[in-house]
Amino acid sequence: MTSSFPADTDTHVATLSNGVRVLTLQLPHVDSVQISVFVRTGSLHESKSLNGISHVVEHMAFKGTHDRTCQQINLDAERLGADVNAHTDKDHTAYHMRGLARDAVRFLHMLADIVRHSTFPEAELERERQVILHEYTEDEDDPLSTAYKLFDKMSFGNHPLAQPVIGTRRNIERFTRADLLGYVQRQYTAGNVIVGIAGNVDPEALFREAETAFGSMPTGPAHTVAAPAYVGGVASKRQPGFSQTHLVLGYPIPSLREDHQAAVVAAALFGEGMSSPLMDEIRERRGLVYYAACSADVFDVSGQCVIEASTSSTQLDECVTEISRLLAQHAGRIDPVDLERARNQITVRHLRTHERPVRRLEAAVQDLFVFGHVRPRAELAAGIAGVTGPQVREAFERMLASRASVAVAGKVPTGTNDRITARLSAGAAAG
Repeated sequence: MTSSFPADTDTHVATLSNGVRVLTLQLPHVDSVQISVFVRTGSLHESKSLNGISHVVEHMAFKGTHDRTCQQINLDAERLGADVNAHTDKDHTAYHMRGLARDAVRFLHMLADIVRHSTFPEAELERERQVILHEYTEDEDDPLSTAYKLFDKMSFGNHPLAQPVIGTRRNIERFTRADLLGYVQRQYTAGNVIVGIAGNVDPEALFREAETAFGSMPTGPAHTVAAPAYVGGVASKRQPGFSQTHLVLGYPIPSLREDHQAAVVAAALFGEGMSSPLMDEIRERRGLVYYAACSADVFDVSGQCVIEASTSSTQLDECVTEISRLLAQHAGRIDPVDLERARNQITVRHLRTHERPVRRLEAAVQDLFVFGHVRPRAELAAGIAGVTGPQVREAFERMLASRASVAVAGKVPTGTNDRITARLSAGAAAG
C-alpha cells in the first residue's frame, strides 16, 4: 500500500543485491550513532520443540566468531566507548551498538561479524545455558510475568504467538550447538534482515559498507505466520510467598495491517495516565490498586487490548467487576474530554519515540517488515487525529463482543476462575 503522505526526508531505505534492507535515519543534531541489526525471527517463528531457541541464539551470538573470542567482541566495542546490547521479542531479534558517529563503519562490521559468523562454542554454550536458566527462574518467580504468560495462552491457545520468548526449561536444557547452527542457517536470511542506522551519517557511504558486510548473506523467503484465532478464557496460578494478586485482562483488537487506530485510542482513553477512567475509578475513588494501566499491543498478525492491575486477593472480585463495568460504560458513550486527552497522549508518545534513535529504528523496522515501507510521521499523526468518538465507542463494543482473556497470578484465592467469570458478567450488566 502506497502512502498518500510524502516520505520523511530524514528516512532512507535501500536494498542490497541479496535483499537485505538498509534503513538510515539522518539525525544531524546528535553526535552518537545507533546501529542495529534486526532479524525477523522470534518465538512467533518457533515450533513447540524449539520454543526459546531465538533467545538462546541471541545470547550465544556474542560468545565468539571465526575471528574473535567473547572477550574480544566486548573489548572491541567498549574500547570505543560503545554500548553493546541485544534483545529477543515475539516477532524479531535485534543486535545493537551505540557509540560515536565517527565509528559507525566499525560498528557495522562488528555487528555483521556477530550476526553472520558466530560459532557457538560448546564450552560457552554450557556456561551460558546456566545464565539463561537463572533468567528463566527469575521470570518464573515473577507473578506479573507469570500472569502475562497465562494471558497469552488464554488469548491465542496453541498458536506460536502464545509462546513465551524465553521458552521452556526443558528446551533450554537440551538445545545443542547443532540446533543453534541449524536455526541460524534457516532463519538468519537476507530477506528477513534489516540493518538500521540512526545518527549524523552518510547514508550512501554506509550502504556501500553494508553491501560488503551483508551482501553475501543467503537470501531465503520472508518469514510469515498465519494469524491466530482469538480464544478467550480464565486461568490462574497460585504462587506461595506473594501477598499481591496480579491481574491481566484483555480483548482482541485489529492487527497492524488492519484498521487499528480506534482501538489504540480506546486503550489510551481507558487506562493511560492518572486521569484515565481506569485509574480514576479503581485507584482514586475506590482504592483497589496502587497501579493499573491499559495498552494496545498491535502485532503484524493480531492485536490485544491489555489491562493490568495489581491488587489484593480480597479486592480482586471488586476490581474485576469495576473494570468490566467501565468497559461496558465506554461501549455506550465516549467523553469528549477523555478522547482529547487520549489523542494528545498518543501524539506525545510518538514524539518521544521520534526523539530516541533506537525507538525510532524499532518503529521504522516494524513498518518495513509489515508494510514494506516506513510510514511517514504525518500519516501516523493524521491516523490518530482522525479517530472519532463513535469509532472509539464501536471499538469498545467490538472488544466486548468477544470473550475476555483473563489471567491471575500471585496470591490467588480458591475458586478465583469461576468468580471472575461471574464478575465479568455482573460488571457488564451494571455498565
